[in-house]
Amino acid sequence: MPELPEVEVTRRGVAPHLEGRVVEQVVFRREGLRWPFPAHLAETLVGQRIEHVKRRGKYLLLGFATGTLIVHLGMSGHLRVLPPGIELKKHDHFDLVVSLDGVRQVLRLHDPRRFGAVLWHDIDDGELEGHILLRGLGVEPLEDKFSAELLYRATRKRSAPIKQVLLAGDIVVGVGNIYACESLFRAGINPKTPASRISRARYDKLAQAIREVLAAAIVQGGSTLRDFIAVNGQSGYFQQTYFVYDRAGVPCRNCGAPIRQIKQGQRSTFYCATCQR
Repeated sequence: MPELPEVEVTRRGVAPHLEGRVVEQVVFRREGLRWPFPAHLAETLVGQRIEHVKRRGKYLLLGFATGTLIVHLGMSGHLRVLPPGIELKKHDHFDLVVSLDGVRQVLRLHDPRRFGAVLWHDIDDGELEGHILLRGLGVEPLEDKFSAELLYRATRKRSAPIKQVLLAGDIVVGVGNIYACESLFRAGINPKTPASRISRARYDKLAQAIREVLAAAIVQGGSTLRDFIAVNGQSGYFQQTYFVYDRAGVPCRNCGAPIRQIKQGQRSTFYCATCQR
């Protein structure tokens, strides 16, 4: 499933091809994905200019003067920017045709498992942060608002394991399963530790680890899991640097002890019992 680094890589890839362009056509090849496609979206968008392409958590936000197109890649989706006339593939469900100075390009959403989404938030519906999918999201981990102090204060009454608290997304957004495992390893924190029992000093290490892991993953194009590829068709390479994720039974790169795998909230957790206490 694309996580924050993969979505940020996608945003950086599509933004230069979309910002400042005018929408010429909107094409749907089914009624919807996880949710139905918005009615009258084509009539709303055609003729409008894309002002900016931003990201909130795992959501891509295409800003227009009259509202925001919200795109989620789901479990297996990816976006490509293509010239017109490229042959369709199975599971190419949505096209946004844009142009600038007579040059047309196609933003195409490919989503085999159909858990993605294309939604519209009209400016008359209020602030974008109030949208039902966005209003419960925590702070962005790569922005200044994210800090060890934030983690420490927000977890004083959280008895759940720290790994589960990170995945919840209501304190800090976008630290998905892969990057939570890797960040906890770097910080030397056992993923089963109750969040409320972690000291301020240890949260210093965790906050720094989260920033470093996510930044490194973005630089390396994200992780290639199942169907994710970047906008240019290339795979990410961060998975080649994993210390614990998906390495059950393999010797720890630091101490040589075998990496362990457990289930937490129906998700696999990988950690080193020697390095993470």
